[in-house]
Amino acid sequence: MAPRLCPPSSDVSHSLQSQRPQTAMIRFHKLALAAAFVAAVGIVPSSIVGTVGFVSALTDEETADEAAAAAAAAESLIKDAEPYTPPTGSSAFEYEAEVHKMLDIVVNSLYTNKDVFLRELISNASDALDKIRFLSVTKPELLDSKKELEVKIEYDPDNKTLTIRDTGIGMTKDDLIKNLGTVARSGTTNFVKALGDGAADVSMIGMFGVGFYSTFLVADRVTVASKSNDDDTQHIWESLNGEASFHVGPDPRGNTLGRGTEITLHLKEDAEEYLSPYKLKEMIRHYSEFVTHPVYLREIKTAKIPKEKEEDDESKEDSDDIDEVEEEKEPEMEEVTTFEYEHINTDPAIWARDKDEITDEEYQEFWKVVSKEGGKAADWAHFNAEGNINFRSILYLPNDVPFALQQGRPDEVKPGLRLYVRKVLISDEFDLMPRYLSFIKGVVDSDDLPLNVNRETLQESKIIKIIKKKLVRKALETIRNLANKKMEDDETEEAEIDADGNAIVKEDKPKKVHHYVEWYKKFGLSLKMGCIDDPANKDKLQKLLRFKSSKTNGDDEYVSLQEYVDRMKDWQKEIYVFPGETMKQMKTSSFMDMFYEKDIEVLFLTDAIDEYWLQHSREFEGKKYRDITKEGVKFSDEDEDLAKRRNKIYNDKFKPLTKFLKKLFGSDVTKVTISKRLGKAPAIVSASEWGNSANMDRIMRAQAFAHGMAPGESNIPTGNLELNPRHPFVIKLLESLPADEDVEVPESVKDAAWMLFDTATMSGGFPIRDPKKYATRMTRVLKSNLGVGSLELADEIDPPEEEDEPEEPEFNMDDIDLGDFKATSVDDSVELDDLDG
Repeated sequence: MAPRLCPPSSDVSHSLQSQRPQTAMIRFHKLALAAAFVAAVGIVPSSIVGTVGFVSALTDEETADEAAAAAAAAESLIKDAEPYTPPTGSSAFEYEAEVHKMLDIVVNSLYTNKDVFLRELISNASDALDKIRFLSVTKPELLDSKKELEVKIEYDPDNKTLTIRDTGIGMTKDDLIKNLGTVARSGTTNFVKALGDGAADVSMIGMFGVGFYSTFLVADRVTVASKSNDDDTQHIWESLNGEASFHVGPDPRGNTLGRGTEITLHLKEDAEEYLSPYKLKEMIRHYSEFVTHPVYLREIKTAKIPKEKEEDDESKEDSDDIDEVEEEKEPEMEEVTTFEYEHINTDPAIWARDKDEITDEEYQEFWKVVSKEGGKAADWAHFNAEGNINFRSILYLPNDVPFALQQGRPDEVKPGLRLYVRKVLISDEFDLMPRYLSFIKGVVDSDDLPLNVNRETLQESKIIKIIKKKLVRKALETIRNLANKKMEDDETEEAEIDADGNAIVKEDKPKKVHHYVEWYKKFGLSLKMGCIDDPANKDKLQKLLRFKSSKTNGDDEYVSLQEYVDRMKDWQKEIYVFPGETMKQMKTSSFMDMFYEKDIEVLFLTDAIDEYWLQHSREFEGKKYRDITKEGVKFSDEDEDLAKRRNKIYNDKFKPLTKFLKKLFGSDVTKVTISKRLGKAPAIVSASEWGNSANMDRIMRAQAFAHGMAPGESNIPTGNLELNPRHPFVIKLLESLPADEDVEVPESVKDAAWMLFDTATMSGGFPIRDPKKYATRMTRVLKSNLGVGSLELADEIDPPEEEDEPEEPEFNMDDIDLGDFKATSVDDSVELDDLDG
């Protein structure tokens, strides 16, 4: 047995003594019930019995049978209620007070999941096996008593017992007494101290070496048999759940183990689910899938086989004289019970091996074990982290997006990393990765962690924080390696040769898509989320992002931020981005006119999360992001002095128009300005530099729980109206204004101004402010352009009544006289020569 089975020692305020009278009371009730039942059946006359629902007339034989059955039932109850009898030849030992109190805490308040008892016992068995294996390196003779190093688990539904047996180092009598109840070891002192400091739910049993006591979660009685090489006698330890003492003595069965420890749990009534082989297999695979030593489960199987018949010599001689052949009768069948051991933990813990010895195929096979999925992993990282905290890990990048992530619910993605301590599963529910990397799967195995710590406690521990930091760093490195991985060289393929011996170049040969591009299409949103959630790694994450741009073509062509910066114009100081709804809309937008003219690359942002990413990132390698749908876009390729003087002239010239339009549009615009960044468009509505863009406004309005008014009812200005001073529409509108400001502007000029504004609003991506007024203006324009004098509706058409047409006669083959003509059967073959004429 492993040294971890140390007893606790310290002061605890609770006691289990109160449970003993209750147990005795339950036994007394069973005795009383049995005796009363026997007495009642023995003295009640049959006539009275009949009046209460039994058969009214019973024969003496039936009465005797009933009495016998009642006596048997009572005897069974009495047998169940008999007081506990300790093992023959054993001595009683009192638990130390600290151990007794700790047992109360373990059973009643510590564990929320009873399944962990099996994990604790297999872990202890594995430690015992590791110890004997270590000692046998210098003393091989220690294995003479038992060569195999293994764990065997057996269940017995008839006796309601579960047995865990190992061939480890074993324990002597003194070891049993010291390790399981009387000597206060330091681990238990710390355990009780932690509880005394106010930690109400400190599930740290494994950390203090008392995981053995979790057996009382499921057992009324626990029996431990152990044989050590240091003792010629096999001893037995036994204790009842809730008792203040235990018994230790020689095992009446003798030396049945050879070497090792056997723990037998006499299960409680509410723990009989652990007698199911399916449940046990599930638990072993879950908690001990990668334990080094083999874990076997003995399964009980029944089969029907033909029953053998014994033939005597006389019957055999008679059968020889019979000439007639009798029909063979079906053999009589009998049911036979067999026991088979199945190796459960067959999957290797490849993370403990040297990575240079592991093939890619083995890594992919282990991916299937970890992910419980088919297919292949996109990439992986196998590493050993060394330092203050040492652990081994394998991290996998999946190829397929988890369903919850596809539905846009990253918080619902189940953690993909399993945490092990010395290959024993601690939990597969720890958040070892941040939300944006929750899709990563793999294993983490550390010798520095306590064996059993509850989720809340471990999640906040410094050890876990260090592990998480290292895991995130390694995960990002793995993604970067995938991004930088070179494609297979196309030249390695055999080229086709023409008649002259020259290689044939296939111009239409499809270009291979990089592995990372395929992967990024699925997981790019998570990386952008990381830029928001993880400021410490924002720079690393931004280097992993990929975008469509005004200079990329096709669905599989992307550009990184580093590539964009490397090919920026010499005078360019900012990274131009265009957040929008679709690529088609953005490519044809008026915002892009000047960028096409100057051959400036613009990044297209089509994901809703891009707006939030921009707000948190702001810049990349010193280059600020500039949203081209907002005001303030300037180009530094022109002479600054010339641009300033030209802008002043335009402002002065169009001041009457800008003043008029601001008054006309009122609160629908923030301001009206003259812009030099427009190409062919007469005007456009841009957002203010520190306000929401049109795309962000659309996203916010689309939120399911967005609070606010409809677009046409909003009181917030749409944005800034930018006018193109070189466009004929703008020039004509300026010329249409009266020279005197006090003169009323014609309605047609106002309609033209509003139509210019509405067009610019839609070009800018904003919704029309007032659809009803917009429709009214459009109606007036159509009326004027089409020369319609009145909008009165024309009279309804009064169509003439139509005469009823005669019905067509039905065509019936029976009315046709075919004469001597006979139709040829479908099955008959008709030759053309046979037809006359």
